[in-house]
Amino acid sequence: MSEFNDRALILEALDGNDEAFQEIIQLYHVTVERFARQIGVREEDLPDVTQEVFIKVYRFLDKYSRGKFSTWLYSVTLNVAKDFFRKQKREKRKVEKTIQERPVLSYEENLDLSDDGRILHNVINHMDEKYRIPIVLFYFHDASIKDIAAIMGMREPTVKTRLKRGKEILRKKLEEGGYEYEPRAL
Repeated sequence: MSEFNDRALILEALDGNDEAFQEIIQLYHVTVERFARQIGVREEDLPDVTQEVFIKVYRFLDKYSRGKFSTWLYSVTLNVAKDFFRKQKREKRKVEKTIQERPVLSYEENLDLSDDGRILHNVINHMDEKYRIPIVLFYFHDASIKDIAAIMGMREPTVKTRLKRGKEILRKKLEEGGYEYEPRAL
């Protein structure tokens, strides 16, 4: 795409031509996604980040004045990604703070777990949250893939992937401890 064509599309979009803005999205969508991925945005977060980039572009297109449009677009993408990373950190700190502020009660003390149940609970409890939550919801709360996606605010394929990877991690950890593992099918 030439700078001349970019400017023409931008002027049309600024005049309210939605088709021109859609064309800008089509032309630069892959570029934005690729750059976001390369600077550390996780695959499952790419659609959200990319959408936020184009929302910002739409809102602030009048702020673009000169220079290469792609350079300005990279800058917007970088700023959106940085905001996204900061938001993730804040949310993680909130969760950690909430966990630290809870009274120190052993979960197992409140349950009647067998020895196998305690081992399973311990392994699950030490899994990364992105795998632990879907495993707990699916196996212990009989939540469907669709329900887990709604609860966690993500797409169903992402939930399926996390369940599959979580089951593999769980299987490996249990086998390392000398236990057999037969998961329920998805």
